[in-house]
Amino acid sequence: MKRLILILIIMLSLGLLSACADSGASGEKTTRVVVAGSTSVKPYVDILMEEYRFLYPHNSVSVQGGGSSAGVRAVRSGIAEIGMLSRALTADEQDLWSVEIALDGLAIIIHPDNLVNNLTIEQVRGIYTRSITNWSEVGGHDAKIHIISREEGSGTRSAFQDLVMADEFISQRAVVQNSNGAVRQLVSGNRDTIGFISLGLAEHQPGMRDVKALMLDGVAPTQENVLNGSYGLYRAFLFISAQEPTGAVRHFIDYILSDSGQEILMVEGLISVSGRISE
Repeated sequence: MKRLILILIIMLSLGLLSACADSGASGEKTTRVVVAGSTSVKPYVDILMEEYRFLYPHNSVSVQGGGSSAGVRAVRSGIAEIGMLSRALTADEQDLWSVEIALDGLAIIIHPDNLVNNLTIEQVRGIYTRSITNWSEVGGHDAKIHIISREEGSGTRSAFQDLVMADEFISQRAVVQNSNGAVRQLVSGNRDTIGFISLGLAEHQPGMRDVKALMLDGVAPTQENVLNGSYGLYRAFLFISAQEPTGAVRHFIDYILSDSGQEILMVEGLISVSGRISE
């Protein structure tokens, strides 16, 4: 009998602790939203999450990476309420709800000590198929070109494949990295490397050596040139969900699409959108 009473006391105590965990000082219930997916989108959503948490302390948002395809899997399995994609939806993903939250240019980056400043799309494609293997073939120094790529399933790689490679494929000899930051770090540390990353992440970052974003066909990789159509390497950043979001999930999405949310994204180097929603 005493043992039964003890068990009941423990169960009641756990229930009270759970209630306390879900309530703040005002007694307001805490809601939790999990966001997962593209490592290109994640740094920007991390920043938005911190501001959102300050404005709405009872709405908890957790942000995880893993890549665009991982974001789709997380949404389909119910692990995450929101998936982050840095590529378009594929044919078998058209059933998912989606919204465009920003546009992002794709930058081709090299070491700042490299003499090359401009490449054509055809030259970039040739470098990544390894039909061009030496920097001297494209106006640079006499040295072997080391190509850095993203992993399969990455939205950045998917965008690069679609926008640059056409019907050809990235060489199997490319060094594969699992984030934009890792690509940037490798390129910043080796004069003979080339990589591709989000344009918003191509600027100098504290603690890392600088990189140089190349002009393509004589056009500089800038937000202005993406908007005026002269720089063609760009992709949409998407949020996806298994169904049309409501409640706390929609509240977070609406914040990102608001003027203040879009302003933060622009300050961080992305290009604002009007929040076009596709059902």
